[in-house]
Amino acid sequence: MRSPQRPRLRARGAGRPKPSRRGPGEASPTRCPPSLRAGGRGLPGTNSPPSPRRTRNAGARGAVSSRAGPGGGSGGAFGFPPAQPERKGRRHGRGGESSDHPEEPLEENHVRGLPAELGRALAVREALAFGNELIPSSMPLKKATVFLNPAACKGKARNLFEKNAAPILHLSGLDVTVVKTDYEGQAKKLLELMENTDLIIIAGGDGTVQEVITGLLRRADEAVFSKIPIGFIPLGKTCTLSNTLYPESTNQVQHITNATLAILKGETVPLDVLQIKGEKEQPVFAVTGLRWGSYRDAGVKASKYWYLGPLKTKAAHFFSTFKEWPQKHQGALMYLGPTERPPEEPEEKLSRPPLYVRLYRRLRLYWASRPKEIPQEVAPEDWEELKLSTIELSIATRNRQLDLTRTEDFMDICVEADTVSKGQFVNRGSQKMRDPHTCPEGSQCLQASRCILQLPEGTEGSFGIDNEEYEAMPVEVKLLPRKLRFFCDPRMREQMLRAAVQ
Repeated sequence: MRSPQRPRLRARGAGRPKPSRRGPGEASPTRCPPSLRAGGRGLPGTNSPPSPRRTRNAGARGAVSSRAGPGGGSGGAFGFPPAQPERKGRRHGRGGESSDHPEEPLEENHVRGLPAELGRALAVREALAFGNELIPSSMPLKKATVFLNPAACKGKARNLFEKNAAPILHLSGLDVTVVKTDYEGQAKKLLELMENTDLIIIAGGDGTVQEVITGLLRRADEAVFSKIPIGFIPLGKTCTLSNTLYPESTNQVQHITNATLAILKGETVPLDVLQIKGEKEQPVFAVTGLRWGSYRDAGVKASKYWYLGPLKTKAAHFFSTFKEWPQKHQGALMYLGPTERPPEEPEEKLSRPPLYVRLYRRLRLYWASRPKEIPQEVAPEDWEELKLSTIELSIATRNRQLDLTRTEDFMDICVEADTVSKGQFVNRGSQKMRDPHTCPEGSQCLQASRCILQLPEGTEGSFGIDNEEYEAMPVEVKLLPRKLRFFCDPRMREQMLRAAVQ
């Protein structure tokens, strides 16, 4: 006896013909062969290999995404601003009266953001030209190490760098490594561990520059690493070097993009460095200078009077006059005069001689008798001494007024008179905030290649070294002429050469 068959379960629609989405008379779609799809290697019937040419961007790290803007151009952060959606709502109220919130025309919104966006777009296009240059397949990419201080510019430095400078560096074909500092003084320690690199880029302000060059010149192999060219992207509140290296800009975005493009163009200028060494501490290096006095102390306190707006600088100097007056800083200064600049010799890579020539030279040195060393008389150094009683002392390099053709190397020492009235102190304080190393009338100006500052025991106060605060102590300041090479805008270099000829 057969058991009754159970009906099989079937999903809804199973076995039914699927409705066709094609219209009447349309042919069935055919699949595109792989050779004709996007990303195929070539046309059917051809075996064309990929192009052997290589560009700088082929192996560069990072990628920059862009969105299509109006007119097919790139949008987002690197092109024209994307079109804004049309606002909905009534344009007029009852009786033809305008509403409380009239609609703004879209053209005005585009014009407001055009300068910054257009500057980024032009800079990115110029960086792409560098990245698309053909290079030999055996040529490695240049390595660039960026030291970024995210705390600069009141915490806005990271956003400014990633939005304006990072895309240019990546698109140019550089192998970029970004090192972000977490606390003050970390850059000095990181420079001790840095491996070989082709470029060093400093993204920050004066404090970041001072930390990086100090860590660089403290290395045991600083003679090798000091030859690495350095780029400076001004992101801090105070960027003194930017006035020397780059032309004036109408906005911050243009200033950052010009500085980044100057690194790609490759023009460099030599800058002097000050070595400042205390009795016990390790040396500190500066590219701007050292300040010690009342103007510096009052300028540091100006931020406390932020609620006074543009009067905060005058208020800080005015309230500082309530202390002991006149304010005198006493000590002793010993210094040496300027030194002659040796001619700059171009670096030439000599070819290695053959093996038999090298063996002959070594054997000749081995069998030859050693010549007797004749002691050379060392001329005594002509030190000059000066007693100090000043309201402020400043020791500065010549990097602010760079002269590429001068024949002497020296640093400027300004000893300001202590016979200053309170009104003059307040007025000069505002000028010092704009140009800290200006030397007013009635001051004693000296030129020296080396100096020793001696302070009496119990001296209080602080030094300002590249706008960074250090404890006041007896120090020796030595000029290191043309020690480092910084990237600069080609227009500024031409301007320096024309000024030297005139």
